[in-house]
Amino acid sequence: MKTTGGTDDQKRRAGERAAELVTDGTTVGLGTGSTAAFAVRAIARAVDDGLDVRGVPTSFATRELAREEGVPLVALDEVETLDLAIDGADQVDDDLNAIKGGGAAHTREKVVDAAADRFVVVADPSKTATTLDRAVAVEVLPDARTTVAARLRELGGDPTLRRAERKDGPVVTDNGNLVFDCEFGPIDDPATLSSDLSAIPGCVEHGLFVGMVDEVYVGTDDGVEVRTRG
Repeated sequence: MKTTGGTDDQKRRAGERAAELVTDGTTVGLGTGSTAAFAVRAIARAVDDGLDVRGVPTSFATRELAREEGVPLVALDEVETLDLAIDGADQVDDDLNAIKGGGAAHTREKVVDAAADRFVVVADPSKTATTLDRAVAVEVLPDARTTVAARLRELGGDPTLRRAERKDGPVVTDNGNLVFDCEFGPIDDPATLSSDLSAIPGCVEHGLFVGMVDEVYVGTDDGVEVRTRG
């Protein structure tokens, strides 16, 4: 379930501004989605100009884009730490908690983003909100989909198995799992919900990113608004 909204110019401003954080010798997590793609392309142009960087992609799509654009890549297990991660979000609240998973890449995104010393979200204004209220993506083991769905309902959620576009059947993640989009309404306590979701057996990962984001770069019609934690 990909989210829409915002203009390409807004997304480009956010992505390109965040790409300016990448300095010589940086190992950077490369996020997934349309706004993060602008950052990947900007980093590639800097590489063409001689910048020495290594990128760690968060999805198959990002890996393909980075290869096409000429960004040198390494696997996450080949590095001890990441200096920076730049990634998009489906929604970010006033406390810089985020919902991700519109592209079904949130499991690897969370691993990469959590490993970075600095995690910057790039977004357009349509992705900002006072309180998170979008559906939360929950990646599940295929055999556990029934029991996980029941537990999600016990937590007050309304889970829907994500269906693939232009093919029969459900979406299958890069990890070979299924995805529920779970509506909870306004999420007043993201930290508690995050812990409850993580405790469900068969839940591989969920799209709530709580206490992880260091900064948000919001592209606007005439610039970039930078939001920082605290």
